[in-house]
Amino acid sequence: MTQSYQKTVAYGLLGWCAVNLAAIALAPHGAPFDWPGQHRPPSGPTQVLDAHLVLAEVTVLALLAWLLTRRSAPALPARTPAARTEVLGLLGYGLMVQLLGAALGVTLGWHPISFHLAGSVVGTHDAVSPTEAWVWAGYNCVAYAVIPLVWFRRRYSARSLWLRSQNRRRDARVIVVVLAVEATIQLLVLGAAIVKLDGSQLLLGMPLTFLLYLLGTGLPTLVFVQAILVPRYAQLTGSTPATVLLGGLTYAALHAGDAWTMFGSVREVATSLVFVLLLYAVPGMFKTFLTLRTGNAWVHLWAYHAIAPHTLLDTPLVVRIFRL
Repeated sequence: MTQSYQKTVAYGLLGWCAVNLAAIALAPHGAPFDWPGQHRPPSGPTQVLDAHLVLAEVTVLALLAWLLTRRSAPALPARTPAARTEVLGLLGYGLMVQLLGAALGVTLGWHPISFHLAGSVVGTHDAVSPTEAWVWAGYNCVAYAVIPLVWFRRRYSARSLWLRSQNRRRDARVIVVVLAVEATIQLLVLGAAIVKLDGSQLLLGMPLTFLLYLLGTGLPTLVFVQAILVPRYAQLTGSTPATVLLGGLTYAALHAGDAWTMFGSVREVATSLVFVLLLYAVPGMFKTFLTLRTGNAWVHLWAYHAIAPHTLLDTPLVVRIFRL
């Protein structure tokens, strides 16, 4: 293990500890968030515990992915002079899209448009209309997937953007194993809501949820983060741990404007950002790890995003929104 590798891991662990301590300090008895879909009310201690359970689960999944790819993992790409400029431009573009989405949602009388539809994963007591859901999906798909993909495909091939499998059999094994384990955990631990739906609600709701979240967050993550930013993070750092960490932080940052976050005071801003990190940084890191282990940005989408968790967790929300 190189010194650079050790430093990155150490910084990551220190940052994780700092976020945990901040969550407990900022919300020792409860957080002011609308999270009715969670099995417990949000608070610093409960969210820290849940985050560590997710970390333990992801560690097991990462070990499985490593075992399945240990003999065929792709090498990190070579450095390119354009990477730094492209990364800075992409991050600035992502911030602009977030701000425009928030302004658009509020202007139309809805929730701010962020990387998750209002009520995703954590639930909500607020009303969400079908029109809001479709506009959310369409805006994110165009802004984070279509426009960046069209722009970068002018200069780069699908293979250089990690959009083409280098080993289909290996990638299929990773997808099947990770999805099976993750889906089982989701259904056993968090699946109470979906199992209460009747047959017609499942028949209509699951495909609709899959399509809606594929457009609204699955393809945006695939293109903007995993296909474009992650290879450039790897080019700039030359380090797998650093790339995984940056991928997780980027994925979390894209959720900073989610409907449940609050920005009315300095304390609310700090609490919201800390909880965003606890909720999304580790899953984002695992998505990035899957991309690096396979050299295929599609793997994370099918193994650990489109079906589990979103279709399994958010079908009850979509059933309610569309009154199925």
